Amino acid sequence: MNRKLIRPNLSEIKEKMSRDSAKKKSHPPYETYAENYYYLKQMNKKTPMGVVLDDGEIVEGYIEWYDKNCLKLNRDDAPNLLIYKSSIKYLYKLDDAKEKEKKAKK
Repeated sequence: MNRKLIRPNLSEIKEKMSRDSAKKKSHPPYETYAENYYYLKQMNKKTPMGVVLDDGEIVEGYIEWYDKNCLKLNRDDAPNLLIYKSSIKYLYKLDDAKEKEKKAKK
């Protein structure tokens, strides 16, 4: 009785392992730049914006510039404001709000 020991080829195993590791998904990017795109779009069009602050106060104007931590809001009838992003609850376009009010009245 002659028994032969069957061993797998090591190069085949290494290739299979490298293919499996290549299939793993990479992590999504930390920065999507969606916020930057939105700010640039509103700045270029000088869209009238409403900014709701954490305390509920609403300020209106258009975005002149922004950076990582804050944005500058230009206002026609009042002084311009430098607002920290951490104090902003949310932003909205004033044109959209007016259209929604008109639809609600009909």
